[in-house]
Amino acid sequence: MNANLSTNDAEALKQELDRFRADFERLRSEVAKVIVGHDEIVEGTLIALIAGGHVLLEGVPGLGKTLLVRTLADALDLKFSRVQFTPDLMPADLIGTNVVLETPEGGRKFQFQRGPIFANIVLADEINRATPKTQSALLEAMQEKAVTVAGQTYLLPEPFLVLATQNPLEMEGTYPLPEAQLDRFFHKLLVQYPSSDELATILDRTTQTEEPRAQPVLSGERILEMRQLARSVPIAEDVRSFAINAVLATHPENGRASEKVRRYVQYGSSPRGAQAMVLAAKIRAILDGRYHVAREDLRRAAHASLRHRLILNFEGQAENIAPDEVIDDVLGSQA
Repeated sequence: MNANLSTNDAEALKQELDRFRADFERLRSEVAKVIVGHDEIVEGTLIALIAGGHVLLEGVPGLGKTLLVRTLADALDLKFSRVQFTPDLMPADLIGTNVVLETPEGGRKFQFQRGPIFANIVLADEINRATPKTQSALLEAMQEKAVTVAGQTYLLPEPFLVLATQNPLEMEGTYPLPEAQLDRFFHKLLVQYPSSDELATILDRTTQTEEPRAQPVLSGERILEMRQLARSVPIAEDVRSFAINAVLATHPENGRASEKVRRYVQYGSSPRGAQAMVLAAKIRAILDGRYHVAREDLRRAAHASLRHRLILNFEGQAENIAPDEVIDDVLGSQA
């Protein structure tokens, strides 16, 4: 707690932080009524939601990626839309298009018909099955929270969150996402296969008469309030320098680069990687009952924030080096 705060201000801040944690836990518990396991995936998704970032969920089919997104939408009092990405999907199918309408006077006019992107939570299902042309239609929406059609800009509702699912690139019929689009995802989360106990619970929940369903527990206004509170968490200069140095160390030409970075990485993380680490760390600090960011918060946030922002060179790809291995090496090299 900030020593400069008065007693009343400190008490008010404590109440706000307690309410933040309580609301976060309510949301997590509601999602857990449907989703079995995947605790880190759920937490990473909720952190991105509060931070105002987008999430890329990668895993083989059948692991509950789509169900997680739909459940999160059920647990929030927000508008939800789903887009199934396929090779024949066009940008206009996503953002909308101008159509010609006849006026009562017998004339004609253009009217913009909004696409499914105009929602608070947008599920981009199997995003890497669409062509790069359609994938890139999301770029402006994800960064600017707006879309431009025929020279006219339309704002998207707040909060706005794209939750994209992706199959591993080795699977047939997939297209790699452009690096510029990958960089716009706050987190990339890897969905793993459930354990035997988790699989047993999944069967119990999904093969009975009634399937559980999440109920709305938080509004969009509350999410925005939590976002502002999280951004107000202070971070010490030396802790912020740790995040900066870690991101700089992912660049092979930088003097701080670790051995694996120099050997296996072609391009390192953009500044968005540092932004994601710090924002996620601030939220983790609140959840841990603190009003200051620790280095451990940054370490816990590093993998989800950086793994999709590292571009491996030919040697790294040939030796099947995982970005997480490189990030472990980077964190281990930081003082």
